[in-house]
Parts: sequence; structure tokens; C-alpha cells
Amino acid sequence: MQARKFLLLAVIVALIAAFFVFDLGHYLSLDYLKAQRGAFQALTADHPAAVLGGFFALYVLVTALSLPGAAIMTLAGGALFGFWVALLLISFASSIGATLAFLASRFVFRDAVQQRFAERLKKINAGVEKDGAFYLFSLRLIPVVPFFVINLVMGLTPLKTRTFYWVSQLGMLAGTAVYVNAGTQIGQLDSLSGLLSPGLIGAFVLLGIFPWVAKLVMGVLQRRKVYKGHQKPKHFDRNLVVIGAGSAGLVSAYIAATVKAKVTLIEKEKMGGDCLNTGCVPSKALIKSAKIAHLEHSAGRYGFDSVTPTFRFAEIMARIHKVIEKIEPHDSVQRYTELGVDCVQGSARITSPWQVTVDTAEGEKTLTTRNIVIASGARPLVPPIPGIEQIDILTSENLWQLQSQPRRLIVLGGGPIGCELAQSFARLGSQVTQVEMLPRLMPREDPEAAALVTEALERDGVRVLTDHEAARFAVEEGEKVLYAQHHDETLRLPFDAVLVAVGRRANTDGLGLEALGIEVRKNGTVAVNDLLQTRFPNIYACGDVAGPYQFTHVAAHQAWYAAVNALFGRLKSFKVDYRVIPWATFTDPEVARVGLNEEQAREQGIEVEITRYGIDDLDRAIADGSDRGFVKVLTAKGKDKILGVTIVGESASDLIAEFVLAMKHGLGLNKILGTIHIYPTLAEANKYAAGEWKKAHKPEALLRWVERFHAWQR
Repeated sequence: MQARKFLLLAVIVALIAAFFVFDLGHYLSLDYLKAQRGAFQALTADHPAAVLGGFFALYVLVTALSLPGAAIMTLAGGALFGFWVALLLISFASSIGATLAFLASRFVFRDAVQQRFAERLKKINAGVEKDGAFYLFSLRLIPVVPFFVINLVMGLTPLKTRTFYWVSQLGMLAGTAVYVNAGTQIGQLDSLSGLLSPGLIGAFVLLGIFPWVAKLVMGVLQRRKVYKGHQKPKHFDRNLVVIGAGSAGLVSAYIAATVKAKVTLIEKEKMGGDCLNTGCVPSKALIKSAKIAHLEHSAGRYGFDSVTPTFRFAEIMARIHKVIEKIEPHDSVQRYTELGVDCVQGSARITSPWQVTVDTAEGEKTLTTRNIVIASGARPLVPPIPGIEQIDILTSENLWQLQSQPRRLIVLGGGPIGCELAQSFARLGSQVTQVEMLPRLMPREDPEAAALVTEALERDGVRVLTDHEAARFAVEEGEKVLYAQHHDETLRLPFDAVLVAVGRRANTDGLGLEALGIEVRKNGTVAVNDLLQTRFPNIYACGDVAGPYQFTHVAAHQAWYAAVNALFGRLKSFKVDYRVIPWATFTDPEVARVGLNEEQAREQGIEVEITRYGIDDLDRAIADGSDRGFVKVLTAKGKDKILGVTIVGESASDLIAEFVLAMKHGLGLNKILGTIHIYPTLAEANKYAAGEWKKAHKPEALLRWVERFHAWQR
């Protein structure tokens, strides 16, 4: 393939070089055309078919090679063949030649360009796939834009060849007609500059702008169609109504209040949503208590004969609720009311694009609003496993009401929630069996990271059963049992409690979305565009209810875009930025991740270099007795540009922040290596990982000369 590309490029370069070396361009000048006009006309009269065919082939060749002279040939066509024949001939010849140039650019350069600039081109590629024909048509209507540049650049994009051809055929027709018509009056032309007067160029520019104006008009018409049947209020009670007071809803309301918009925040349960009440906060409090309990098993590592923590499970759960209570004021009704947010307790239902009805303790209340943000979050997914209805299952929602510790606990699911809670309960003394239907735990993470976490869980007493599918539940002689299928083998697992942690599903029930025709995707999330708009431009969704990431920090990130676009979208709107999204699993050791991992790079065909630094070599980790894990960095081939990082180890969730900052602002490993890190700290692991990359890229040839210099000095 490379040989063919090189051969084609060599042929093209040779033909272009011949054109200039042999000064063939003087045959494609206005003066030569006017001087030879009579001879050309006589030749055409004697051999019409041969001249027509030769002209067509030559025109295709000139445009395919992007040679100067297409404009002169268009004039010549008008002079020799008349308007209609020339227009037909040149219209097809120019489109075919342009398509050949497009294909040559695609064959020779596209793969290399797409691989080298993969990340930067993602949005461009997506835009071309969606509106490529529109952009090409607009450019084709403006003759002052060099057509050969359009041909070559479009060849580097994913635009389909047939689309390129028919849009070029149509888009170049108007400009071709102007030149052909001028060619019929060739004797009156003194120069090409006289052909396109400022007025004519202005007309073409307006013609090029026309599709954009048409698109704007179509947008207005589409909005009218979308809102058809809904009566828009003449006045609004509020600028924004936010449904849901979790992370996304709180941030949306906060931003609206900060910019002095009138905003109402509706929550049917507790302020703070899942993260504060049933998710991030209580789980991290439990993880900390479990870590203290685990000191009993690691006393010798720190020089103790024994450390024997004693605890009552109910007291640990009480501590978790105290932690929640301490953080609650940050997300409270009182605080947000003081900020200027109207907080309403009740169940919200969207009854029109500008109207929200709330069922409150005092009765039904209807609010009119210019914009709506849906931030209703998600809930644990409960799979339809036969017999599950007989079991009082635990989820991340009701787990925190436990007062007695389960002796035998089954955890269904090998994702972050399942792994964190399985390890915590095992460290507190429960007999934990973790069941995962996939071949390994944490399938979204680096396989080496997942293996280290699995090893840690097993070391803490968790029985890990991967590649096991929960087939059915049963209650047999008063004993609760799970039957798990492993290939042809059925395993009987008795238990006292089961924790279901197999994923989460967006909260869309009861919001009135179906009645309004607001699309919900197959995975249950609300369908939104890049601006986080639903089918109604004034109704937005963000956070877990919208996806694609179900993390508290991403919900807050999306909330900025949803609120700003809702309040200021008429002036300026922003597409949500997902380029650098970090996350972490808070097991021991922690796993933190940003960007690509090895598997993703391989699946996407991105060529990367992998640099690995083992934390077992880090002084501070050795001193702390936490010397296990690694920092793995993926960089662009031959460059220090960071494409992805996975960290496994103590405080990995904090260490990843340096790489998140670097990726967000385009800083490479050389910058991290050149940054002073305090000794001894865990953060030095980032610097040493950068140092490993630098060692692999040291200038060997230069160092040999430096060695000779030092020898000469001695």
C-alpha cells in the first residue's frame, strides 16, 4: 500500500513538474487563447468529436492535478463550443477532475493525517459527517475560494465520494456558467480580473452566504414545527426551572442565581441528590472506617505486634450519617435560598415546553419558565433475575439504613461500586462473594489495573467469581440462595444479604417526557445534542439523566453548559467539552484514569507509546507501606503529548489531577519532568513516570559525542 501511494505521488509530482519545466502554462493564458481563437474554431469545425473529447480529457487532467489554467479553459470552452455545450462539457469535466484530486488526496495523505491528528480531528470529522455536504456546497458557490484547496482538504475528511461529486457538480454550476458566458464574448475581455467585477464577486459571496441564511430560516421553521400545538406564554414567571437537586441541578441553579436570573429548583426527595445521601459521601465514609478496621491485618508492616480495632457496625453506620449531616448545609435549602434560588419540594412534571407542574405538600403548583433543565439523576438498576422479587435486595440507595452487619454478603457486579463495597464489607468482617458475569472485574479499566484490584480484594477475603452469571434466586428451607452459572457448571451460593450493583438507570419516569415527545435513548438517558438540548431548544438535560458519563464531577461540568446555554444561548452557545474526563475507583489500591487506556487505543487504531513507572520504587510509598501500583502513561508516537493515564496506588485519585491539568492545557511529559515536586511525596510518581519517558527518548547520537568530549577533557 505504501509503495502504491509513493508511486501515485511520484507520478503526480512528475506531471506537475513537467507543466512548469516545459512552460506549458503559456498555452493556458488569455492572450494565447485570443490569438489562436480562429485556429481552434477551424479545428473544431473539421474534427468536432475529437476536439470535444480531447478538451474534456485535458480539462479533467488540469483540475485533477490542481494546475493553473482551469479558468482559461472554461473561457475557451465558451468561445469554441457555445454556451450550452460548453456548460454541459465543463460542468462534468470539472466535477470529475475535482473528484480525482479528492480521491488522490484521500489515498495518499488521509490515513497519515488522521492518525497523527486523531484527537484534534474528532470534532471536524463529526461535523463533516453531519453537515459536510452543506459546508462544501457553500464553499463551491464562492469562486474566490480556491477550488483545488477545497478538493485536497476535503479528501482528508470522512466525506463520502459520491456526496463530494454531486455537491461539487451542483455547487460549481453557477460559477462555471459565468465563465462560459464570458468565453462566448472572449474578444471583449482584456484580463481575467475584468471578468469578476467587485459587484459580481459580491453577488457570489451573497450566494455562498445564502445556504447559511437558509439554514437559519430552516432552524426557525423547525422550531415552529417542534413547538406546534403548544401555546407560548406572553410572560414568564421564571428564567429557569431546574428539576432535581443533585450535583447537576445544584450547579445549574447556582449559576442562574449568580447571574441574577430568576430560578426555581425542584427536588422531590433530599437536597444533594444521590452523591450526598446515598453515593459518594456515605461510600467514602464507609471505605475510611473499613480501612481503619483493616489495620489489624497490616500491623506487622508498621512494626506492631498487633492492632485490634473493635467496633459496632451500628456505630459505623451512625458515623456515616453524621458525615452526611455535616456536609448537608453545603447543599441545603437554606443556603440556596440565601443565594437567590427558589427551592420547591415536590414532584415535577413538564406539561408544556414552558410549563412545569409541581405536586407539593400544599397542592399542585404550576410554573411558567423560559427554559427548563432536567437534572433528575439516576437510580440503581435492578436486573430481572428470576426469583429476585422474593429477596429484600440491597442497593446503593437503601444500604445505608442497615443496622446489623450481614454475615454472608453477595455483591452482584464488578464495577466501581461493587468493588468498593465488596472490599469494605470484607474488611469489616463479612464473608463476601462478588459475582461478575464478564471475564474480569472493572472491565472499563486497564487490565493490569483490574488485576491488581482483584488481587487486593482476594487478599482482603473477597471470593471473586468472574465469568459467572446470576441465573436465579431462591429461598430454600428459610435460606436465601443464588444460583450462578459458570459455563456448564451451576454454583449454589447461600447468603444473608445481596447487594445489587450492576449499573444505574436514568430517572425519567413521571417527568412527562413521553407526552411531549422528548426522546429517551435505549439506555434510558434523555437524548440531547452537543448543547445539551432536547428536541425542544429551551429544554435541556444534564448529569446522570443525560449521560454519557455518570460521575458527580461530570454532572457539575455539564451543568455549566446547560445553564449558560439556557440563559444566554440566544447570544452565544457552547458545545459541551468531553475531551478530558477523569474518574477514579476508591478501592485500596485506588484506580484513577483519564483519557485512553491501552485497549481503547488498540481498538481505535491509535499508535501510542506506553511508559510505566512502578510505585514499588517510590521512596514515600515504601516509607508508608503502600508501595504497590503503577503510573502508566500513553503518549503519541515519538512525542511527549499525553493521550491517557492510568494510576493504581495510594491516593491515585489525587495524583491524577496533575495529568488532567496537563492534558487539558496541552502540556507534555517534559513539562511535568521540569516541575519541582516535593520530596518525599507520592506526587513524585508523576515526575518519575515522565523521567521514564525521557530516558526512553534520550538522544543517543548526541550522548556519544558528549562522551567523546568528556574523554577529550580528561
